[in-house]
Amino acid sequence: MTDVNVKLDALPGLDPNALPLEVKNLQVEFRTRNGIAHAVNGVSFDLRAGETRAILGESGCGKSVTAQAIMGILDTPPGFVTGGEILYRGVDLLKLPESERRKVRANRIAMIFQDALSALNPVFTVGFQLAELFRKHRGMSRQDAKARAIELLDLVKIPAARQRVNDYPHQFSGGMRQRVMIAMALALDPEVLIADEPTTALDVTVQAQIMALLAELQQERNMGLVLITHDMGVVADVADRISVMYAGRVIEEAGVDDIYASPAHPYTKGLLESIPRLDLKGQELSAIKGLPPALTNLPSGCAFNPRCRYAQDVCRKDPAPSLLQVSPSRTAACHFWKEVKGDE
Repeated sequence: MTDVNVKLDALPGLDPNALPLEVKNLQVEFRTRNGIAHAVNGVSFDLRAGETRAILGESGCGKSVTAQAIMGILDTPPGFVTGGEILYRGVDLLKLPESERRKVRANRIAMIFQDALSALNPVFTVGFQLAELFRKHRGMSRQDAKARAIELLDLVKIPAARQRVNDYPHQFSGGMRQRVMIAMALALDPEVLIADEPTTALDVTVQAQIMALLAELQQERNMGLVLITHDMGVVADVADRISVMYAGRVIEEAGVDDIYASPAHPYTKGLLESIPRLDLKGQELSAIKGLPPALTNLPSGCAFNPRCRYAQDVCRKDPAPSLLQVSPSRTAACHFWKEVKGDE
């Protein structure tokens, strides 16, 4: 069987000098009985080799839908990509036929899913599921594919990999299952890895181990990482740049130090204030009031205005501005970003 990587070189327009991932004005909607939900509304960001881009926001803001659109695994219907571009090395994946896009998926852009137990097939051993990638995509024999599966389990630091390769998913702990998912995502040496809340439901110690493992593997392979999470603490240690999402839009983008030092959007500021701090022991934990809006019935004006302590009439009547240049390296979609930054 011809190596898929050779076939990838033949993709029309592939530019090795272009960025591994560029998302431009991505729009995704879900057509439901209750109306059209604009789950992703004009999201744009890029990713460089070796960089970690964190996408932050509450549940329902469009983070995971963005990832699914990039991977080409949206449930259609009801989800539809209605606009924008998703560029891999200059090639728009949205314009490729499914047969061509399948060559990019897992080979060049791979994904770690949020729930490892659901993502792994319970009736096959983890070794079989790992080896299948090499048999299908690399044309390896069963023996060689199993040997590579054992190497991958060793790579992600699963003890006694040679024995555990014959175990089933339910025989692994939550943290070990997540390591298996990382091994599957890295099997074909992708340039871009999307990690969708990879530490959800894991205890704090295991979370730290998983994030340390991802950082180590990323550095070894110079791989771009898109980290989708709602955990501001996780992001602080690993991200280079952050895109904050709310109601389907990116509402602030900046380097990690800028975001934590002086947020320029009230939503980002609220997220940071809600993090427990040792120096505020005994004080009431701050929280953003209210709930995120229904995507089928967004409020007029800025979608965040019903929850925003800085909101004025312009925020309730006029649409939120596009991302404004706050500084050379950061943008924010807020009329009053100067007041937000100044109120530190």
